[in-house]
Amino acid sequence: MKSRIIGFFATLALIFTLTFPAGAPAAPPAAKGATATAMPAAPERHPEIHAAIESLEHARMHLKEARHDFGGHREEALRATDEAIRQLKICLEFDK
Repeated sequence: MKSRIIGFFATLALIFTLTFPAGAPAAPPAAKGATATAMPAAPERHPEIHAAIESLEHARMHLKEARHDFGGHREEALRATDEAIRQLKICLEFDK
């Protein structure tokens, strides 16, 4: 049973890794007349964690709306997904 849970999260991690590109997009060219003293917007803190939460919430929605129970593992997968989301949100709280 543990190996199935580990396999489930490993699959989610692989999907997450392949879904979101690792590189950042190129910065847009500066507008004419822009001053050098303008402060750029602060980057989002921990974008990977926010993306993981969004990905897990999306996976949870699909699991919840599925027509079958995946051999009896859907409920456990939903609980594990909820726990993973909860833990990631706690991580973000400790960073403040």
